[in-house]
Amino acid sequence: MAGTCRWRVDEPAALNVTDAMSLRRLLSNRSRLHLIILVALSAMTCAGCERRDTAVEADQRVTATPAIPAATSSHTQVRGSGVVTRLLPDDENGSAHQRFIIRLPSGQTLLIAHNTDLAPAIENLRVGDTIEYNGEYEWNPKGGVVHWTHRDPAHQHADGWLKHDGQVFQ
Repeated sequence: MAGTCRWRVDEPAALNVTDAMSLRRLLSNRSRLHLIILVALSAMTCAGCERRDTAVEADQRVTATPAIPAATSSHTQVRGSGVVTRLLPDDENGSAHQRFIIRLPSGQTLLIAHNTDLAPAIENLRVGDTIEYNGEYEWNPKGGVVHWTHRDPAHQHADGWLKHDGQVFQ
């Protein structure tokens, strides 16, 4: 039975020495190099491939509403809409920001941080209201935050906005 492949009962997944040598003879040096390169590229491609769907990624498609890939998605201009689920106290540290949480159609949540030093606050905002937004998305483990929902006075950044009850806040 020389030259046939035999599996050892105590090591079902291991090749015996004869099988390993036969395999080595079958593969030329060039084939081995190609196999090594293929395995290395596969390993590099899959390294760190953990996928995290973000709140915006699930609902945003196309240029105006781009898909956002996880943590690398910071500083991405996004546009969409959601329903207000929670009103938060204004952030008064540094520039003042009106803050609230919206739920996207996917069910995920997103924090909106609207700079009220540069744009008017939405005075009559209530839980259950629909908000449209255009701003810069920053990923975080809770779903992310959208800010820059105002005009940029220095004209260095894309202008953003919020829309509530047909009125644009910019």
